[in-house]
Amino acid sequence: MTKPSLPELLHAAVTAVGGTERPGQVTMAEAVAEAIDGGSHLLVQAGTGTGKSLGYLVPALAHGERVVVATATLALQRQLVERDLPRTVEALHPLLRRKPQYAMLKGRSNYLCLHRLHEGVPQEEEDGLFDQFEAAAPTSKLGQDLLRMRDWADETETGDRDDLTPGVSDRAWAQISVSSRECLGATKCAYGAECFAEMARERAKLADVVVTNHALLAIDAIEGAPVLPQHEVLIVDEAHELVSRVTGVATGELTPGQVNRAVKRAAKLVNEKVADQLQTAAEGFERLMELALPGRLEEIPEDLGYALLALRDAARNVISALGSTRDRSVQDEDAVRKQAQASVESVHDVAERITNGSEWDVVWYERHDRFGASLRVAPMSVSGLLREKLFTDRSVTLTSATLKLGGDFNGVGASLGLAPEGTAGTGDAEELPVWKGVDVGSPFDYRKQGILYVAKHLSRPARDGDRADMLDELTELIQAAGGRTLGLFSSMRAAQQAAEELRSRIPEYPILLQGEETLGELIKAFAADPKTCLFGTLSLWQGVDVPGTGCQLVVMDKIPFPRPDDPLMSARQKAVEENGGNGFMAVAATHAALLMAQGAGRLVRATGDKGVVAVLDPRLATARYGSYLKSSMPDFWYTTDRNQVRRSLAAIDAVAKVGEAGE
Repeated sequence: MTKPSLPELLHAAVTAVGGTERPGQVTMAEAVAEAIDGGSHLLVQAGTGTGKSLGYLVPALAHGERVVVATATLALQRQLVERDLPRTVEALHPLLRRKPQYAMLKGRSNYLCLHRLHEGVPQEEEDGLFDQFEAAAPTSKLGQDLLRMRDWADETETGDRDDLTPGVSDRAWAQISVSSRECLGATKCAYGAECFAEMARERAKLADVVVTNHALLAIDAIEGAPVLPQHEVLIVDEAHELVSRVTGVATGELTPGQVNRAVKRAAKLVNEKVADQLQTAAEGFERLMELALPGRLEEIPEDLGYALLALRDAARNVISALGSTRDRSVQDEDAVRKQAQASVESVHDVAERITNGSEWDVVWYERHDRFGASLRVAPMSVSGLLREKLFTDRSVTLTSATLKLGGDFNGVGASLGLAPEGTAGTGDAEELPVWKGVDVGSPFDYRKQGILYVAKHLSRPARDGDRADMLDELTELIQAAGGRTLGLFSSMRAAQQAAEELRSRIPEYPILLQGEETLGELIKAFAADPKTCLFGTLSLWQGVDVPGTGCQLVVMDKIPFPRPDDPLMSARQKAVEENGGNGFMAVAATHAALLMAQGAGRLVRATGDKGVVAVLDPRLATARYGSYLKSSMPDFWYTTDRNQVRRSLAAIDAVAKVGEAGE
């Protein structure tokens, strides 16, 4: 029997999910198949509406090797496991003459822990929640959530937090989950045979396709202890997010609260002398942190160095003592010991990392209004880590709607540890992975469907300055659009100020503000009422999908450069400059370009969508880097004519109202 062709398989899959075949999807599938067959690497930009999940799933399933698909968002993981994979597998089964298996795998803390559920949280007595189900009043929100989770535990087959609806707070979930460090281990735990996290791992070992998230992919790469099954093919969707997710996993933090918790947990399990040593070190660290001012520490101050050495040494002694003492008087002693050990190890590891020092690490103080000061350490760059851990022994395909910045893939490629396209394998880049970039375009006609308007007449935004002219412009644009506005702001403070001001100026247009309700509820309310506007910051730049007439104006208050005092970004910029590069373009402009490309992508989500992306920052039209940022965004029709854009918005609104009246 002849092997089915890729177009044949793709056609069957697209038909099964009720989609439409698009030329870009076919191009993408062919490029992915070529990369997998050749064991090479691919960056593929596929615009919204291309159907990229089938563009990589079909060639991956056809190849027959085990594939790991890593995504950034829960929404895409669910779409893959609940919609795309079941239908695609069924459609391809008769053609492939086999039925590929698939599974979802997340970090351990995402699964209900039966030991925690039945034995309670090994917390300090004075916390009053040792038996959390008895102590938490059933009338309180926490108590109600705990009782609901106990009922859910009897019904769930997965124990996956995301299958619990409605969801619960992080505080409630912490009562019935453990980190990998706190886990007793399946062989030592009384509930090991029924463990949801272990069952998920077993399913993943047997699956042909494992769907996971960027964070678990990073843990698998960084920590050296494999959590993902061996795989020959890796596909990273939403790949524009990968570097920041990996950086997050590789970031360490020390806070006085965290250190004091470690002291409390260890005190009842080790001898007084060892416990007192950690207590004294914790007090010294806390005194220093009370005086800490936010900002980067290019060199570790002497007093902080001593405090960290004291913490490291005391924590090491506690870890040794925890391994050699047993106290049967402590209820559920193994779980208490494991939790204490996890807390103390975390303190030890971060203190040791900072005291050892590395030219590749950035250390800084951060101060939070609610949580106080913290000491943080993060890698200057994760490119070397990704190059070494991700691109060896497997074929890697990275895909997103935004991978080409400034017209090529090299900016994103560099952040992933890849040499400029076409140079890998030659000269100085001989050792670097060979890769190819492919842009399969978009099914949308951006020049006919959207306008990019830059408010060139406005004053340049000054940091934390009053922007009265910007608020006037925003008011007029919303009125012309009849509401229907997604406001993307560079800071939460700017979003709050704009919402407060415009609620009093134009009360006929309801303004929803991020943080006043869950993101899911806000987006639902925004989509339901055309007159409504939604204002917010970072997660809205990337997380909103409202096709149709509900979103016809996307506003960016200013170019989203990183804050000048962002310790990690400024350190990265300085490092590029010290190596003879353009730090501003390599770091700040690349960061802004990625966000603006993502933000502009909120406008056109379907073939009938029309509207305007308005950037209320004249620098996009006047600064030299403006062309780089514009070329990273969809190819909308471009104007700086304020009257033209108001007329266009009013016309788009009028057409939308006619359609809505006819529904």
